[in-house]
Amino acid sequence: MKYSKLLLAGTVALALAGCITAPAGPAGPQGATGQTGATGYTGATGYTGATGNTGATGATGYTGATGGAGATGGTGATGDTGATGYTGATGNTGATGRTGATGATKAGTVVIVPPQ
Repeated sequence: MKYSKLLLAGTVALALAGCITAPAGPAGPQGATGQTGATGYTGATGYTGATGNTGATGATGYTGATGGAGATGGTGATGDTGATGYTGATGNTGATGRTGATGATKAGTVVIVPPQ
């Protein structure tokens, strides 16, 4: 009961304070700095984490380039020239042919044309 009367009085005072306006007074002096609180306890050390998994296997390397074509072989040596064959025996001379008949001569003029 004691607290309810104080609560009622505080509520009425607050309600009436909103209705009455008065000029604000000068600021009061600054209060003293409070004392520093005591240092807290240091927390416990955490547990060590589990070991990580093994990394993935690396990719397979590329296949090497194909080698170049080999050099062309040298030309073989020229073969020896074959031996000259045997020359056959000389044949017999044929018979002498007959002399033809003498032709007839025509009378007339002979024209000689020089070359150009």
